[in-house]
Amino acid sequence: MERRIINPWTWQDQFGFVQATEISGAQRTIFCAGQVSTDDEGRPVHPGDMRAQINQALDNLETVLRQAGVALSDVVRLNYYTTDVDRLFEAYDAVVGRLAEAGCQPTSTLLGVTRLAFPELLVEIEATAVA
Repeated sequence: MERRIINPWTWQDQFGFVQATEISGAQRTIFCAGQVSTDDEGRPVHPGDMRAQINQALDNLETVLRQAGVALSDVVRLNYYTTDVDRLFEAYDAVVGRLAEAGCQPTSTLLGVTRLAFPELLVEIEATAVA
């Protein structure tokens, strides 16, 4: 599999994403459901704490990816849904650091939404990985 990052600008680098990724020769594509801040029983955790919810959602995402035989470094697209864009940006360094540590450079979209599946949830992260 080969990846080619397409970035006509550099401003996106500070946010930990790329404008486009070209993939050729991939054998598998894994489409992950949105991951949120829940425990192993599906109960929401960390109510009101955006940073903790981001980290828990990423932990849950990495669990799903491991079960599929891939890693965060294989993710080529992350979509973020949040009930509070400003609070997400205040804690966004948690995302950037985690992605950089994993060597993940995804394309991304951030959407503000009215609410998520449970009222306590502040953020949901959806991923696509290739291998």
